Amino acid sequence: MLALWGCSSVKYVPDGEYLLDDARIVINDNKDIKPSELQNFLRQQPNHKVLGFARLQLSTYSLSGRDSTKWYNKWLRNLGQPPVIYDEELTEASRRQLLQALVNRGYMEASVAVDTIARKEKKRIKVTYTINTGTPHTISSIDYDIPDTAIRNIVMADTASLPMHVGELFDRNQLDNCRAKIAERMRNSGYYAFNRDCIHYYADTISGSKTVGLTLTMRDLSDAETRRAKAYSGYRLNRVIFMTAEGAAADTVRYRKIEVIYGDDRYLRPSVLEEKCYLVPGNLYKATDVDRTYEALSRLGILKYINIDMIPAGEVCGEMWLDAVITLSRNKKQGVALTLEGTNSEGDLGFGVGLTYQHRNLAKGSEMLTAKFRAAYESLSGDLDGLINNRFSEYAGEVGLTIPKFVCPFLSKGFRQRMRASTEFALSFNYQERPEYTRIIAGAAWRWKWSHRAREFMRSHTYDLIDINYVRLPHSKIDFLDEVGLQNPLLRYSYEDHFIMRMGYTFQRTNRRIPTATVNAFAIQPWVSTLRASAETAGNLLYGISSLVGQHTDDGAYKVFGIQYAQYVKAEVDYTYTRNFNSRNALATHVGFGITVPYGNSDMVPFEKRFYAGGANGVRGWGVRTLGPGAYDSKNSVNDFINQCGDIRFDMSVEYRAKLFWVLESAVFIDAGNIWTIRDYPSQPGGVFKFSNFFKQIALAYGIGLRMDFTYFLLRLDLGFKAHNPATNQEEWPLIHPKWSRDANFHFSVGYPF
Repeated sequence: MLALWGCSSVKYVPDGEYLLDDARIVINDNKDIKPSELQNFLRQQPNHKVLGFARLQLSTYSLSGRDSTKWYNKWLRNLGQPPVIYDEELTEASRRQLLQALVNRGYMEASVAVDTIARKEKKRIKVTYTINTGTPHTISSIDYDIPDTAIRNIVMADTASLPMHVGELFDRNQLDNCRAKIAERMRNSGYYAFNRDCIHYYADTISGSKTVGLTLTMRDLSDAETRRAKAYSGYRLNRVIFMTAEGAAADTVRYRKIEVIYGDDRYLRPSVLEEKCYLVPGNLYKATDVDRTYEALSRLGILKYINIDMIPAGEVCGEMWLDAVITLSRNKKQGVALTLEGTNSEGDLGFGVGLTYQHRNLAKGSEMLTAKFRAAYESLSGDLDGLINNRFSEYAGEVGLTIPKFVCPFLSKGFRQRMRASTEFALSFNYQERPEYTRIIAGAAWRWKWSHRAREFMRSHTYDLIDINYVRLPHSKIDFLDEVGLQNPLLRYSYEDHFIMRMGYTFQRTNRRIPTATVNAFAIQPWVSTLRASAETAGNLLYGISSLVGQHTDDGAYKVFGIQYAQYVKAEVDYTYTRNFNSRNALATHVGFGITVPYGNSDMVPFEKRFYAGGANGVRGWGVRTLGPGAYDSKNSVNDFINQCGDIRFDMSVEYRAKLFWVLESAVFIDAGNIWTIRDYPSQPGGVFKFSNFFKQIALAYGIGLRMDFTYFLLRLDLGFKAHNPATNQEEWPLIHPKWSRDANFHFSVGYPF
């Protein structure tokens, strides 16, 4: 980095020209407008500075040699950014753009002056745009000149929600937003051909006055009478036709109020298409119904292409009619994938075969069936003799079915249409044979997922009606579990018999939009807010049945299939807020809390359901599962691994993110948090939560990060340092007495931490 900064920034600035060193906007008489709001109107901006002083991209470009045919010079120039050469014409264009932007916002008497300070010996120039806005014009009155009574009633039904009110600035941008809002309202009231060009404004100003009398009109005297009649007429839907055949039509099926034109393959049932269609013959045309139909049909995996055309169908009894023609293109129905794997680790040979089958339209309703099978063998001795009998084999199978609707009785069509839902079923089975043991791992799940948009937020829901996890060792060597437990208690737990039958619900609300190849995550929206909350419970149904039938307890607990089942309740909530200052800088914050409580049939929550702290997505000054609980002091990271989990978690983070150059992004962060146990367990001394001193046990960490943002995925490398260590018998404030080997932790991960 020092080498880059030291490289001459004006190396490729021609003689007699200047590097644009700075472009500043100064507003003398108005605190309501911030210079940052006008920055995008500048036609020329200086090279980007990292952390406000280092032009890394320009310095990288300057490292290249003058021979542009050499590959490393090309590479450096592609990574970097060429110097921005001062252009007087672009500066004047920037001045005009700024002036026009101010006039559009209601500052009719604004002025913009340009001052430059050039340093010839250093080939640098600074440009200052000085703005005097003057007194703005405001709207004194708003009148609506709409001759058509029906249209006037639609517009006047809710003028309060329009982005234009008396007393506000005469902002032309807001006037245009108002046109768009009214046009949207009209298209959702049957006026198919209506657009914003049908709306005009007349502004009445008095000399010397700063007020404007505004009149909104829909008189289009410049257009032909026939076009005007078309735009100002309400439309109803006449026919809704689905075209499923790309070639010649073989058959036409009428189902309720839709028509389906099939080819040789009737790959979708009419009932499925009718449920996903929000366009109903006889109803007024609504643009939102078209959008909702697009969204619903796009969730059918069997469809590759969807197009909706509105075709005028003439006039009947004084009303205009439309035919909705929905053209569908089919995706591939089935797919098969075969995977082969082989290993050779110091003579230990192994191989495996995997087969995946996928059907996108199992029952002509776009049901997605996925079936996976895997068989593997590992010879721990490297000897292939007796391949079948040495008990080094593993067989695994998984079947999943996704149905793009609610699979539940007593639900109306209206409810199914309001909720963009899918139903998932899953079964899994894994059978392992080893000389020391035979292990069976099985699972089953039935869940519903649905989502809907409310204003700018997308709300997603997941309801796990039932989720079963079953692990059993039907055969094992004598003292096998005890031998494993001496090496790693966590490993022992993964082999012990356990049974969990849970029910859960997860809610997420976010306004995050997906970045594209041309728009990065910082520039796509000014702020991003994400709330995620979940709750789950396990064992209640089984406990109720055990109590009702009078089942006898074994060691003080009920069992099913000879295994004690877990009973607990768990809740979590996480909130993330990211403020994007511009396309290159952002501040992200996160806070999270969780609690889980064992009761009834359990004295302790199952290990995989407890919380842990540290790691790439936690307090990054600690490695994964090496922090807490509370003031617990870990003596050995291997043997204490299972003890460093808890029933309560709290964590919060602040992270500043800045784009560097190419795909590189930097970050500095501060993390805080810990976990605690809800009961005082002998194996976790100092871990129990107490209101009197829990705040003293909150760990603190700080650090820096380097990321590679490839738009669709992000690789992350973070270096965290301990600042406050709550563990007993440890340095309490490593921030004051840092030690690299003790306090530093590297983390490599995919995606942002929050």
